[in-house]
Amino acid sequence: MESLKANVLPMRVKLFFNPGAGSNNDSAQQILDIIKEMQAWKFIPELYLIEPDSNLKEVVEAAITQGIDLFVVCGGDGTVSAVMKALVGSNVTLGIVPGGTQNNVALSLGIPNDIPAAIAILRKGRCLKIDLGMVTCNDVSTPFIELCSVGLFSTLFPSGDDIQHGNIAKIGDFLGILTTSPPSKIHLFLDDNQEISEFGHAALISNMPYIGRNYKVGAADAHHDGLLDVMFFSDLSKLDLIGYILNGVGTDSPDDPRIQHYRVREMIIDTEPSMSVMADGISLGEGSVQIEVQQQALTVMVGTTESNEEK
Repeated sequence: MESLKANVLPMRVKLFFNPGAGSNNDSAQQILDIIKEMQAWKFIPELYLIEPDSNLKEVVEAAITQGIDLFVVCGGDGTVSAVMKALVGSNVTLGIVPGGTQNNVALSLGIPNDIPAAIAILRKGRCLKIDLGMVTCNDVSTPFIELCSVGLFSTLFPSGDDIQHGNIAKIGDFLGILTTSPPSKIHLFLDDNQEISEFGHAALISNMPYIGRNYKVGAADAHHDGLLDVMFFSDLSKLDLIGYILNGVGTDSPDDPRIQHYRVREMIIDTEPSMSVMADGISLGEGSVQIEVQQQALTVMVGTTESNEEK
């Protein structure tokens, strides 16, 4: 390892760090550890601390103008998604050092939570062009790297996320939403003119093998197979849905015939009455949505495991 570090050339990188990611308060020590390890690999990190009002697109464009083509983000899935949006349409590469609670994107890409191992991938890993999802709701199109949700999961996410990060006071909000949210008539219009129309509480559209609490919902190559994985929760009670939130909804769980699985290139979802829509944890409002896969839309440094090899 030391010989590998000695033989690499110095390289400037833009380092995005989210001080609010994860569930601990060790941000200062964490960023020092990251910078120290990056310097050992002869990276020259230019640090940018992400704030709620940060204009990441502007920061990225300025860095590209300065000749930087590797952008490393340290944070959770929400932070990775925010930086991803700023990189879409460019020819630069995204690197990830997991620093959040779930880190589904990193897990899906073979990137370990260990800081030195994750940084080593920036030198020893390989570039992979991955797919992104694109969701259009209320005439606004938004890319997503992990997950788009329609229905109850979207409505519950804000209070559930607060609870996960230690705000126990939000339990009342969570339970209130759970008990008052009615099912809707959900219409799915899939590839090859396939149509499904049933009452239900939620539909999930995933671009990554892992979502939620590290639940596996797709194949290992789901992020570069040219398809999106769809799960339609029809005819499930709210209690059943909460059980899936707590215990998992994916391929590692026993099959439940009430969860319908599809793989699509594009689809439209209409709901009556309208249901909440969310992409990578960001609310997009309510109403009809069009979702499609954007193939090979982002270059990422990934682990070298067999599951991440390009076809």
